[in-house]
Amino acid sequence: QGQLVESGGGLVQPGGSLTLSCAASRRFFAINTMAWYKQVPGNQRERVAIMDTFGWTNYTDSVKGRFTISGDSAKATVVLQMNSLKPEDTAVYYCNINGWMTELTGRKDYWGKGTHVNVSL
Repeated sequence: QGQLVESGGGLVQPGGSLTLSCAASRRFFAINTMAWYKQVPGNQRERVAIMDTFGWTNYTDSVKGRFTISGDSAKATVVLQMNSLKPEDTAVYYCNINGWMTELTGRKDYWGKGTHVNVSL
């Protein structure tokens, strides 16, 4: 229940673009926020971008002006448009939805299994 599936990762040259997509296996009763995180081996998972259902967005400084998060809370889908990619963007990217799967489950974090992004020549 509540499985999130990411897609769109891959190998891209510096300066290139990728679009990451995430879809939930079922609709949520309600969503608080949707976000993308990245993790490099040996490092903690860190948040890259987050949005709420009212249009508020926030980005980590390293991706401001290059990445754009968007989504549809009714469909439980979220997209990360990544432009002007740099080698330091290389990581596994995880989709996160914080919300209520049903009116009985309480607010929880749901995660995908991740998609690899490799920025190199």
